[in-house]
Amino acid sequence: MTLTLGMITFDSAEPGPLAAWWAERVGGRIEQENDGWFYMVEVPGAAHKLAFQKVPDPTPGKNRVHLDLIAEDLDAEVAELTAAGAQEYERHDMDGFRWVTLTDPDGNRFCVSGSH
Repeated sequence: MTLTLGMITFDSAEPGPLAAWWAERVGGRIEQENDGWFYMVEVPGAAHKLAFQKVPDPTPGKNRVHLDLIAEDLDAEVAELTAAGAQEYERHDMDGFRWVTLTDPDGNRFCVSGSH
């Protein structure tokens, strides 16, 4: 038996604004909306979609799944993300490989690294 990745799904009390926020960050668009409880975002050039579903009580604490994103200019991208509402969580440098962990407006952590 083989599994394939269908989408990456975020739980949210308010999935619409979070879907719009991520769609703008990745240059995508909301391609599906189901009565305010489920949104699907297409990501240009990606094989998978981001999904956002309404739940009454999102899982507290650190999310167990996160996005790893790559930027041509790490510092400029982090500045743009924080200006758009993300919060910087921590910076890392491991033998010259740099990445920054941030949180989206719902508190979900994600990482941005420089291009490899």
